[in-house]
Amino acid sequence: MSLVCAISNEVPEHPCVSPVSSQVFERRLIEKYIAENGTDPMNGQPLSEEQLVDIKVSHPIRPKAPSATSIPAILKSLQDEWDAVMLHSFTLRQQLQTTRQELSHALYQHDAACRVIARLTKEVTAAREALATLKPQAGLVAPQALPASQPAAVGSGGEPMEISEQVGMTPEIIQKRGKTVPEELVRSEDLSKYRQVASHAGLHSASVPGILALDLCPSDTNKVLTGGADKNVVVFDKSEEQIVATLKGHTKKVTSVIYHPSQSVVFSASPDSTIRVWSVAGGNCVQVVRAHEAGVTGLSLHATGDYLLSSSEDQYWAFSDIETGRVLTKVTDESAGCALTCAQFHPDGLIFGTGTADSQIKIWDLKERTNVANFPGHSGPVTSIAFSENGYYLATGAQDSSLKLWDLRKLKNFKTITLDNNYEVKSLVFDQSGTYLAVGGSDIRVYICKQWSEVLNFTNHSGLVTGVAFGENAQFLTSAGMDRSLKFYSL
Repeated sequence: MSLVCAISNEVPEHPCVSPVSSQVFERRLIEKYIAENGTDPMNGQPLSEEQLVDIKVSHPIRPKAPSATSIPAILKSLQDEWDAVMLHSFTLRQQLQTTRQELSHALYQHDAACRVIARLTKEVTAAREALATLKPQAGLVAPQALPASQPAAVGSGGEPMEISEQVGMTPEIIQKRGKTVPEELVRSEDLSKYRQVASHAGLHSASVPGILALDLCPSDTNKVLTGGADKNVVVFDKSEEQIVATLKGHTKKVTSVIYHPSQSVVFSASPDSTIRVWSVAGGNCVQVVRAHEAGVTGLSLHATGDYLLSSSEDQYWAFSDIETGRVLTKVTDESAGCALTCAQFHPDGLIFGTGTADSQIKIWDLKERTNVANFPGHSGPVTSIAFSENGYYLATGAQDSSLKLWDLRKLKNFKTITLDNNYEVKSLVFDQSGTYLAVGGSDIRVYICKQWSEVLNFTNHSGLVTGVAFGENAQFLTSAGMDRSLKFYSL
């Protein structure tokens, strides 16, 4: 009777017996099993090599399988083994390729996640720095100033939206908007001696005459931006006395323009219900913001330079991201039910004002999207509003031939300047120091703040004056009007 290994079912060359299970094994096989598992393969009980007992037998002769006794059978057996090896090799190559693809995809996802995390970390850091510099205006959120009904806040698709972060002034902006009057500021006695020094009438088309909007580049006041009735936006260089860029894209007249303070970018709004972001260097439109369903009546840039405020005849004001063109929030005062005629940010970026067609001025909290104060008093649609650079005063003009000054600390009107009969106020602007206030309309008038006395008056335009602006430190004054001319005034 021959011995048979319990593992291989073959005659062992070096048989041994396990005292644990009393089974016969090939020593080579049982030693490998014990090294890997430390147990008897038959019953799973602990077993060591020292416990194995060798069996002394005469050298066994293994019988050949009947199928392997002929050359054709041996060749077939070798062919089968070769085929099996090749199939196994092919399977391993497939698994390797799949593993490489999965690893590549995982590395790509990891890289993308790292980029997103880095960007979000940067944005959070910038938001925290901005939040740390905020200085809310004391007394603005007065309980008695709240409206009877709560305004509705909706997104561009009609759904409520949240402003992702509170935006405010950076330290650089605060330093720039300091309350001290610059030493280089032109004195009132010198300002009163200003005369027209230049006039340019070829900026816009003569077939549809009229310049409807005006702004200066804050970082280089030689760069003048105008919007015309000919649907074009024009960038003009005062020092070179030539047009830098003519930007075309609006389908109706351009009624509002803004020059970005630090980038070669300008913004424009039109009754065609769009707001466009233009690259001055490229001379092309880089973004179209579709925040409204009706004509856009007002445009204002946030102190950070990253967001736009707009007002519209559709009774909504909107807060949009200029980089993405996304409308972050869109709000209306359902209790009022009238068109908005103008909009302007407060210098701190936390509040802003809007004018309405029913002669109201509304102050809004940007973060809460609520109407926190109302200033009644005008008797016609509000045409223009302007905040002083120190944040204390608000100037408003309307189609009632009057100019009103409001104290934001006390929430009341402290000065009303009655203008000539049928005087139309089209533009109001404080200089960068908040010392002077310019009024454009039937003519051009400049008032010195605090005394609110008139120091300058120009009647050089043959049509309505639609825009006025001060150069740096009031070194010059510029104006544009329906007579299609851009004029400059200085000593």
